Amino acid sequence: MRKLPLAIALATLLLGTAVAADKKDKASDDTKPEAALLHPQASQSEGSVSVEGRHIAYKAVAGTIVLHGKDEKENEPTVSMFYVAYFKKGEDAAKRPITFVYNGGPGSATVWLHMGAFGPRRVVTKDDSHTPAAPYQLINNNYSLLDASDLVFIDAPGAGFSRLVADEQDASKREEQLKERRKDIYSVDGDGHAFAQFITQFLSRYGRWNSPKYLFGESYGTTRSAVVANDLENENSVDLNGVILLSQILNFDTSIDGSDQNPGVDLPYELALPTFAATAYYHHKLPQQPGELESFLQEVEQFALGEYAQALMQGSRLDDAHKQAIAEKLHQYTGLSVAYLLKADLRVTGGMFEHELLGDSGDTTGRLDSRFAGPSLDPLSKEAEYDPQSSAISSAYIAAFNDYVRKDLKFGQDQTYREFATDMTDWGMKHNGHDGTLNVMPDLAKAMKTNPDLKVLLNGGYYDLATPFFAADYEMHHMPVQPALMNNVSYHWYPSGHMVYANEPSLKQLHDNVAAFIEQTDNVKR
Repeated sequence: MRKLPLAIALATLLLGTAVAADKKDKASDDTKPEAALLHPQASQSEGSVSVEGRHIAYKAVAGTIVLHGKDEKENEPTVSMFYVAYFKKGEDAAKRPITFVYNGGPGSATVWLHMGAFGPRRVVTKDDSHTPAAPYQLINNNYSLLDASDLVFIDAPGAGFSRLVADEQDASKREEQLKERRKDIYSVDGDGHAFAQFITQFLSRYGRWNSPKYLFGESYGTTRSAVVANDLENENSVDLNGVILLSQILNFDTSIDGSDQNPGVDLPYELALPTFAATAYYHHKLPQQPGELESFLQEVEQFALGEYAQALMQGSRLDDAHKQAIAEKLHQYTGLSVAYLLKADLRVTGGMFEHELLGDSGDTTGRLDSRFAGPSLDPLSKEAEYDPQSSAISSAYIAAFNDYVRKDLKFGQDQTYREFATDMTDWGMKHNGHDGTLNVMPDLAKAMKTNPDLKVLLNGGYYDLATPFFAADYEMHHMPVQPALMNNVSYHWYPSGHMVYANEPSLKQLHDNVAAFIEQTDNVKR
């Protein structure tokens, strides 16, 4: 589940030189390959950004924080976590909100939210088609969140400039140590604990314990946010002001990806149907084109949880006449042929839909953003074999950040920036000792119960087939919390995809909604 996936005048160029944050005992470690990773680093610079007409001067810090093991291994370094922090100048740190921002993957760098959503500079990409090759345009981000909060963009362990580390000098022992790190950290719980530890260390390093605090996660980053919020609240006694979720997935039983491999669980088909409908609407593939998207989607949602859900629950007991009627209704909502829907037994996965909707023209729709389309790799395939949206914009983001971080932030000159953690061979899905499908709804629920003032903002795109918006809505309305706590949750949907901010009008709406949410929940008396 990618990250992701994650506008006119140039911002003032950042100035600065790299500064070592901690040099003690460095000379004795220079003989080891991981020597530079065992000490926190920092490069400071300054700049400014214009946000919706407001000039904001800031200090930027690109650097690393070194995490350590737990309990008897608390002196062992485990991860060098890379971050870029932006602090608005002239603010009282005790009253200034701070937001910790990360993409998902798992194992993704946070280049997407940094360069596409809330950083001071934004890379320009096409709205729903392939962005031409370099040179790419990096512009002032008129919708940076720096007007509302200081920002900390964090790369997951192994991604970006973050690395797993070992302090053993013997090569074989060092590799064993790294193997142990991969097993511990590349997992739901290990990843969550690493981010929670990073946040508490950051609060100490920059004196931000008394600041209003927020988490902002996208995609698997929303899964992480549930775990991290619970860890911070109930293991570190850190009350958060808010958790902001973008393109949410908390219960992986709702995923439309590969749902055909989990027969007997029909919920994903019901929850993905509104996104299928929105996609067919966008590409004008519906037999009768509605005049307005939102009211059309409300109709589809009612059908999905009503007639459609009841039909799927019957399984083989569903008679032919009723099955035919449901297929014809699905045809009206998805644009897929009745014959195809009957052959699929009324159950179409995300990959099947992406491949089939535009199949007559030999195209595949996007997964992260189904407004996009590209040539099918294999017109005879059952499912989509790539994501045209990801292919359309990834090069622009990666090139822009690699240029920006070295030239402006003065960091990473001799390092490789990884889009994803390349040493992640597997991801441990066991959570709190339990096997089975991952579901972190109880984590967020516990955080909300133990901190009843915690507010949650859920954002999603209508054209997101990776984490369908109706699935996120369903999850949130099934949180195991008291009805009164559900009043702490607010919702916003956008005419965009997984990376809502890839559509500029939606980016503006996202910025305005998140900024208003922070202002309403930061508890600072104005």
